[in-house]
Amino acid sequence: MTKTPDMTKMVQDMMAAFPVDNTAFQNAFKTQAAMAEKMSKVALEAAEKSTEITSKWAKDTIAKVSTVTTAKADPADYTKAATDFASVAAEMAAENLAAFAEVAKKVQMETVELMLAAGKEVTEETTAAVKKATADVQTAAKKVASAAK
Repeated sequence: MTKTPDMTKMVQDMMAAFPVDNTAFQNAFKTQAAMAEKMSKVALEAAEKSTEITSKWAKDTIAKVSTVTTAKADPADYTKAATDFASVAAEMAAENLAAFAEVAKKVQMETVELMLAAGKEVTEETTAAVKKATADVQTAAKKVASAAK
């Protein structure tokens, strides 16, 4: 009767011939961590600038409201103060919204630059890893082929 060959030893030898290179995983983690750090920096700078704009806007608005809330001798002065405040508030809103738009534009530009740089780096790393993996697989395949003979 024919005995079924034990494939366990052959599979173990084959798996041992294909070593896993953990440096690729470590490099990917380092790259991702560096990218996250850069993106966080961009986001935090934008948050800081936005907070400054909001704070200044609030302070300026409070300062302008004080002119509206002061007692007036003539009732028409209240209307004029309210009209002046509305005009100044609209002007402040336009200025501050433009400032927010500049912050958003800067964030967008920095994010695109980071993504392009990351894409280029990933492409280079991937190309190098594929070349190394191809060489390793060819070497391992030769070892397996010679062991099987």
